[in-house]
Amino acid sequence: MPHELGGPGAIGVADLLLGTGPVVQVVLGTLVLFSVVSWGIIIYKLNQISHARRESERFISLFWESKNLAAIHSGSVGLIHSPVAQVFRAGYQELLQLTRAKRQAVGAESGFSTDLGGVENVTRAMRRQANVETTKLEKGITFLATTGSTCPFIGLFGTVWGIMTAFLGLSAAHSSNIQAVAPGIAEALITTAIGLVAAIPAQMLYNYFTARVRELAIEMENFTSEFLNIAERHFLT
Repeated sequence: MPHELGGPGAIGVADLLLGTGPVVQVVLGTLVLFSVVSWGIIIYKLNQISHARRESERFISLFWESKNLAAIHSGSVGLIHSPVAQVFRAGYQELLQLTRAKRQAVGAESGFSTDLGGVENVTRAMRRQANVETTKLEKGITFLATTGSTCPFIGLFGTVWGIMTAFLGLSAAHSSNIQAVAPGIAEALITTAIGLVAAIPAQMLYNYFTARVRELAIEMENFTSEFLNIAERHFLT
C-alpha cells in the first residue's frame, strides 16, 4: 500500500531513505562513501596546508633575518611541514657537496665551485625538491575534483532510476492517483539532493586547495630564484 504524504501519516526523509529500492540504496551508499572520503581529505588538507603556510612564513622570516646559511639550516630542522624550508635544505646540501668537491680538487683552498655546472646542480636540486613538495601538497586533491564532477551525475542516475521504478509501479497498479507515485518520486529525488550535498563542498574546497597549493608553489619558485641569486653573488663567484 503506498505511503500518503501529509497529515498524521506523513513520511519523513528517514522513511524515504529506508524505503528505497536496492539500486537507489547502492547509489546512496556510493554517494555517502564519496562524501565521507572527501571530508577526510578536506580535514587532512586543511591541516597540512595550514601547517605548510605557517611554517613557511616562519622560515622565510628566519632566512632574511639571519646571514649565516648554517644557522638557517639548523633553524629549519624543526620546520618539517614547510615546503620552502625543504627546498632550501636541498639547495644547501648541494652547496655543501660542491664545497667538498672544490676542496678536494684544490687542496687547502676553500670556496664553492665556480663553474656553471655548480649553479645548475643547485638549481636542479632545489627544483626537484620543489616538485616533490608540490606533489605532496596536491596529493588527494584530485579526489575532491572527482567527487565534485561525478556525484551529481551519480545522484541523477539514482533519481532517474527511482522515477522510472515509481512510474512502472504506478502502471502495474493501474492507478493514476498522484499520491500513489509521489513517495517513489520523493525517494528518487533524495539521491540528487545527496549528490549535490557531496559535490558542492568538495568542488568548492578543491578550488580553495588548488589556489593555496599554487601560492606555495610560487613561493618555492621565488625563493629558489632568490637563493640562487645570493649563492651566485656570494659563493659561486
